[in-house]
This record gives sequence, C-alpha cells and structure tokens, in this order.
Amino acid sequence: MKKHNESSVVEFILLGFSNFPELQKLIFGVFLVIYLVTLMGNAIIILVISLDQRLHVPMYLFLQNLSVVEVSFSAVIMPEMLVVLSTEKATISFAGCFAQMYFILLFGGTECFLLGAMAYDRFAAICHPLSYPVIMTKMVFMKLIMFSWISGVMVATVQTSWVFSFPFCGPSEINHLFCETPPVLELACADTFLFEIYAFTGTILIVMVPFLLILLSYIRILFAILKMPSTTGRQKAFSTCASHLTSVTLFYGTANMTYLQPKSGYSPETKKLMSLAYTLLTPLLNPLIYSLRNNEMKRALMKLWQRKMVSHTV
Repeated sequence: MKKHNESSVVEFILLGFSNFPELQKLIFGVFLVIYLVTLMGNAIIILVISLDQRLHVPMYLFLQNLSVVEVSFSAVIMPEMLVVLSTEKATISFAGCFAQMYFILLFGGTECFLLGAMAYDRFAAICHPLSYPVIMTKMVFMKLIMFSWISGVMVATVQTSWVFSFPFCGPSEINHLFCETPPVLELACADTFLFEIYAFTGTILIVMVPFLLILLSYIRILFAILKMPSTTGRQKAFSTCASHLTSVTLFYGTANMTYLQPKSGYSPETKKLMSLAYTLLTPLLNPLIYSLRNNEMKRALMKLWQRKMVSHTV
C-alpha cells in the first residue's frame, strides 16, 4: 500500500456550490444562522444538565454527551464550510483535510453508538422499570459512554489513515463543501476497490446494526407502552421516546443515504444536499427536539431562566 507522502497534492480546493455563485451568498447567511443556533442550543442543554442535580441521571447524561458530540461535529464542519461559501477559491491543506475527515468520522461514529446506547436506556426504563436501577447502574452508564467514544476513535483512525494512504496526484478539486470520505476518495490515483468494500461493510456495521437494534428496542417499548393501564403513563412514555425516535430517524436516514449510496447513483449536487441533511439538520434540531418535547428539560430551563432574572433584579 503506498504512503501518502508519495502524493504530489499538497492542498485541496473545495468547490462548494461554485456553479451557483449567487446562491452561495444566500446560503452563507442561512448556514451562519444555523451554526450559531446549533452552538447556542446544544450549549444550553449541556449547561442546564450540568447545573440541575435532578437531571444527573443516565437519560439526561446521555443527552448531555450527545450535545457535546453535536457541538464538536458542527465546529469541525461549519467554519470551513462558511469559508468555502464566502470565497471564490477555498483551499484546505492536506493535513487540514486529514484532520477534518478524522473528526467528522470520530464524532459521527460516536453518535451512531451513542444513539444506540440511549435506545437501550429507554428500553430498560420503560420495559423493566422495577429493575431499571439495577440494569442501568453508574458503571454500566460509564461503560456505554466509553464504548461509544472509543468506537468513534477506532472508526476514524482506521478509515482516515487508509484513505490518506492512497496517492493523490491530481486533480486536487474536491466537489464538496468539506472533506468527506466519498468525494476525497474519488481523487485517489490508485485502485480503491478493497477500501470501498471495507467502507461499505463498515458502514453497515456502524450505521445499520445500531439502527436495527434501536428499531427492535422501540418495537418492544411500543408493546410495553400499549400495556400500560394509565393513559398519563402512556402519554409520558410516548413523549419521552418520540424525541429520540425523531433524532434517530433523521440522523441514520440521511447518513445511510450518504454512505450506502451507489458510487455514481446521484449527482454531486444531490450528494452535497444529502450530506448537509445530517451535518446541519441533526445538530440543529436535536436541542429543539429534546427541550421542547421533554417536560423535565422545560422545567429545568425555566428554573435556570428564573434564577438568572432574579440575579439581575437583585
């Protein structure tokens, strides 16, 4: 396998939506607002859960970790994307492209496993409420969190190192908004067939397997909810799970379309839009989904707001 130091390319050009220059200016403003709202929304969730002792339980600590992932994911992608949209010729160094791809895969992989862990937590809480404290102990929670992050690191290390072990002899134009694996791989001047088989298999294991386990968990949860004698209990359980299901569907659905698509199945512009769906929408909507659909989060937010107002009046 050839090493990347044999490559003649020292930097890449990110094309973005260069075919639509007027559209880029409009998109820049929209994406900037999305980025700021994403950072603010997830930062509020992290802060609220940190400050409210009542929320120091697995369900909300999982959510806090998810918000950390979303903030990090956005910070890796969005600043560079805004540069691409605001300049005629946006370049990124070879090392910079490597780093961006690495962290995209790290946080994306971590989120895949974290969403699976959150589904298991809800399954244990709803289907086995009496034994839930024994099932979801602090040690089990810590192991699930560590497994999610370590798995993300392993996925990123293997895949990024392999992609950049291929020689890149030109052209150096990435027809995308950031350094994502499929468009970068198209520039490699070597046979990438073996890697593509690995990537496809890896995507099925990392994306599809957790997604199927989540679906199975929620099928069990649905049956458990329908057996509840209390209407209030059913509504509360549905409300708790609806937010997670919305997030899961959005994230896994768009990620599947990006990484499990045929190599030439879609146009470059369509591929960009599909990537934007999970890189922009998921981090933006998760805080809204969890805070607006969860009564405990709404109460904690109100408590924090009232405390802030009181401190200002004193």
